[in-house]
Amino acid sequence: MSEPAVEVKNLTKVFQTGSPGANVFKKGIAGSYVVAVDNLSFQVNSGEVYGLIGPNGSGKSTTMKVVLGLMSPTEGSAKVFGLDSGDIKARSEIGFLPENPYFYRHLSGEETLKFYGKLCGLKGKALNDRISELLEMVDLEGARKRRLAGYSKGMLQRIGLAQAIIQRPRLVILDEPTAGVDPVGSRQIRDLIIKLKEEGISVFLCSHLLEQVQEVCDHVGIIFKGRMRQEGTLEELVSIENRYSIVLEDASPALIKEIEKLVAKEKGASIAEQGNPKTTLERLFLKIAGRKESDA
Repeated sequence: MSEPAVEVKNLTKVFQTGSPGANVFKKGIAGSYVVAVDNLSFQVNSGEVYGLIGPNGSGKSTTMKVVLGLMSPTEGSAKVFGLDSGDIKARSEIGFLPENPYFYRHLSGEETLKFYGKLCGLKGKALNDRISELLEMVDLEGARKRRLAGYSKGMLQRIGLAQAIIQRPRLVILDEPTAGVDPVGSRQIRDLIIKLKEEGISVFLCSHLLEQVQEVCDHVGIIFKGRMRQEGTLEELVSIENRYSIVLEDASPALIKEIEKLVAKEKGASIAEQGNPKTTLERLFLKIAGRKESDA
């Protein structure tokens, strides 16, 4: 079995809010500290997309910073491919896209990738080839010479994703990757996440946008007030155990009546929901936005 991309064990992170006295925190001393993450454990398997979801202030960003090696845990551990997350070797395996990335807006998309590529030790033909490959991957080949000041929010997120993987990391960490992006841009970013997975790259993302997480993640952890409340595969979390659904197409009213009679005869069974299945606003928007002008 391959080594986990991320392994978090009994992670606790405490921030002191009172007077700087004791180095050890003690539960029950109100007002002197804040427990941002409380005994958190989870694992991101190699080659999968793992989503850590929860409301703002739930501890997602703190957990992410510990995994990135930007912050030390108060208790517990975080490992990346078997290395302590604070180890510089572990950091070289990670690509990161923050929620609000800062770029030099006077640079073009091509110049931005060249800048980050050089920081990662790339140069010459290898760097130029990698830039062209990534611009095509994130669908920004036509905007390679345009300054970032003229990029939309979605384009900035895509160039950010390109810079996050320029050194070919084995793990990509994304913080709210579709925040503030319109539905079409969100779909493009989610397609890119799926493409990363297909290339064998592990993806660890944090978000509070549940439907978007549902479309790309293999495993999901639900965090609230610093603690893991529920975790499992997407199928395990969204299945309703005591329900079974059948979707009919072009069914006659007579057939539906017969089905209702059969259900009524079954002891303990009932029809929990009935009617035309619903789409989502997002899918409807994408369907309309994807039509050609001649079809409108």
